[in-house]
Amino acid sequence: MDRLEAMRVFVTVAEKASFAAAARGLGLSPPAVTRAVAGLEERIGTALLRRTTRIVRVTEAGERYLVDCRRILAEIDEADASAAGAHAQPRGLVTVTAPVVFGRIYVAPIVLELLRRHPGVSVRTLLLDRVVDMLEERVDVAVRIAHLPDSSSSALRVGSVRRVVCAAPGYLSRRGVPRVPGDLVDHDAIAFSAASTPPEWTFGDGASAATVRVRSRLLVNTAELAIDAALAGHGVTRVLSYQVAQHVAAGTLRIVLEAAEPPAVPIHVVHHEGRRASARVRAFVDLAAERLRADDVLAGRARGRRGRRS
Repeated sequence: MDRLEAMRVFVTVAEKASFAAAARGLGLSPPAVTRAVAGLEERIGTALLRRTTRIVRVTEAGERYLVDCRRILAEIDEADASAAGAHAQPRGLVTVTAPVVFGRIYVAPIVLELLRRHPGVSVRTLLLDRVVDMLEERVDVAVRIAHLPDSSSSALRVGSVRRVVCAAPGYLSRRGVPRVPGDLVDHDAIAFSAASTPPEWTFGDGASAATVRVRSRLLVNTAELAIDAALAGHGVTRVLSYQVAQHVAAGTLRIVLEAAEPPAVPIHVVHHEGRRASARVRAFVDLAAERLRADDVLAGRARGRRGRRS
């Protein structure tokens, strides 16, 4: 068995955590799978897998080697696909991840348009409010609302969102409009957090940054609940600008403390393939960049005129 095929065997064993399951999936005999991994370990000079009577685990060296194997095998598959003309016509599965609310509002329409444009493409979405390991979970494209660290990924900035404080006009007429962040101590806050500690909201940037510990009568773990409670007049809440843009445009919520807002948070479309991106990945990335950059709210051309309900 050549080295590339042995690498495919190793990747399969690592992913299935079983030599027997890998053998069944690859259509090989268990001894052939065992020999392939043993040959790699002998060539490299270190153990890649730790075997017990119940499970197979990847060693620390094996974890690093697994990442490299996946990258090398993916590049070979892309080279084959390119030679076969796959870059001329998008075809195959694209896996996309995004935050839940942003994914439902913005990414889902892009996915549906992609499917209409390219009959040969299929899409798997992972809408999750956590950072997905793209290599570990085999994700092709991630839409991320964050300042990104330097990495080997290709990232296109497609817009930004603001962290805004808002409340219903009726609540503000009863309790007064906060003029500076410190005024929030006299208001009921609807805090959006997974933590149980008293919430703190930070305003400004750099040397001018200030943190206010708000008095939260309602602590929720979804933006939808925070927005609904604010609409019902239960207090002020802090969410991302796109999540309340429609309500601000309709006048059912009012943004306050705009001058004290921290810097906007960038939105990126991230993928690992760079210039060698397959046609299917490039099709999604190009369409997503076009649609997201054209949105007035994400581009900062509107203060909530075109938002949609989160």
